[in-house]
Amino acid sequence: MASHGAHHALGWAAGIMAAALVAAAGAAGPWHAGAFVACAAGVAGGTAPDWLEVAWWSRARRLWITHRTVTHWGIGWVAALVFAYHSLGHAHPYAAATLFGFACGGLTHLFADWPNPLGVPWIWKRHSLNLWKSGHCDLIVVALGWAAAGWFARPLWVPHVAPLTHGLHLFMR
Repeated sequence: MASHGAHHALGWAAGIMAAALVAAAGAAGPWHAGAFVACAAGVAGGTAPDWLEVAWWSRARRLWITHRTVTHWGIGWVAALVFAYHSLGHAHPYAAATLFGFACGGLTHLFADWPNPLGVPWIWKRHSLNLWKSGHCDLIVVALGWAAAGWFARPLWVPHVAPLTHGLHLFMR
């Protein structure tokens, strides 16, 4: 498991990625509100797999779900991302942008936890890359996350780069 600070930093990177993809898809809406909503949801989603496990309704605040089970399930986060992407620009664009950002954040959380020995359940059983122990190499994970955010956002400031939605549209059909 990466540290809370690393997950939070990756949430910001996921928010930037989600905002860039929502804007590139033409679903940002007036005053780019959809992009701002996607960014905020990405920040929240970056730590969501961990805080969704906590029983907030009890005083003890114990886990009500075993750590790295349902909330860390890769298929659920990918399904939410694909559904939200397909919903962008339709009846409820801000809801779709919110879900898209939240799912982007959740996936960055899973990618940060994947190299640890405990791993994450992508499809059924947990899988680990076994690269390092929990809390180590957070700088590498955060740097890779921010590099990905810069790569996804580059069509917004480099005029000759085609928006990523062209390739995503073919991939997510």
